[in-house]
Amino acid sequence: MKKLLLFFIGILFISCASSKKANINEDAIKNKYVDEINVIDLKDHVYLLANDVLEGRKTGEKGQKLSANYLAGYYQNLGIDPPEGHDNYFQEIPKSFFNKKSNASSENVVAFIPGSEFPEEVIVISAHYDHLGKKGKEVYNGADDNASGTSAVLEIAQAFQKAKKSGYGPKRSILFMHLTGEEEGLFGSKYYTSHPIYPLANTIVNLNIDMVGRVDKKHKNKPNYIYLIGADKLSSELHKLSEETNKKYSQLKLDYTYNDEKDPNRFYYRSDHYNFAKNNIPIIFYFNGVHDDYHQLTDTPDKINFEILAKRTQLVFYTAWEIANREKRLVVDKK
Repeated sequence: MKKLLLFFIGILFISCASSKKANINEDAIKNKYVDEINVIDLKDHVYLLANDVLEGRKTGEKGQKLSANYLAGYYQNLGIDPPEGHDNYFQEIPKSFFNKKSNASSENVVAFIPGSEFPEEVIVISAHYDHLGKKGKEVYNGADDNASGTSAVLEIAQAFQKAKKSGYGPKRSILFMHLTGEEEGLFGSKYYTSHPIYPLANTIVNLNIDMVGRVDKKHKNKPNYIYLIGADKLSSELHKLSEETNKKYSQLKLDYTYNDEKDPNRFYYRSDHYNFAKNNIPIIFYFNGVHDDYHQLTDTPDKINFEILAKRTQLVFYTAWEIANREKRLVVDKK
């Protein structure tokens, strides 16, 4: 009887040790691939997307089309495929959809990593890649708005793809989405949510990144922050997961100033995540706040804080990883 008892005690010890080891290994895995998100790569993307050659990336115009081709080429080079059943990375949006706010058709750019265990459940990581274009010969480069968020999505995709190639692909599917027509009225996300590639009922979260490369006046002496908006609106689990992930890995100051329903800026309603939230899909909006260069000619790459951009991008990666690999999908428990 004593030997049998010792046997079960030994099994319990091994089981606990194995579980602890598994947790340590998973943290090591995440930390390994988060290092794919770095200042050098982010700088390359931002300086290219905010170059005069792209003429301010106005919806439907030459620069936006060139930007879309750059994004598609990047995913092709990474080996991330278009969504299933699609021949390319473009979700075409007809000119008529823009209600005369664009002179031409446009396209969302989408790439897809299928989940290994719950492929029908989809996480959408998004950023709009359009900006204001040109006025005369002057180019509105939009480095922070939103070459910063666009670059963040590219780097997050690279990190997940490197993990997948090493045998650590996400359990849930991830759709990387670059949205057009945001500046004209959130048209890219309106089109996607009315013509979804994957059912909205199976879309479990939208992590939306819009302006994450600058530091506002409130935080000029303590730039290690990010504004979070919307995490608690539809899912208490998402809010808790977001806070715990940041505390464990990133240690950014999470500022909820603009999450207040009484805040006059109403940012919750002003970026592409809102079209997902309207469809009862939990969201987090990552945002650095406005600054004097917002929608000005002076929103240029040299003013981006690439160190803090990398930290914020890594936080989104960690959060997406936790959502993608948890045992159960996020619960929607608020209206």
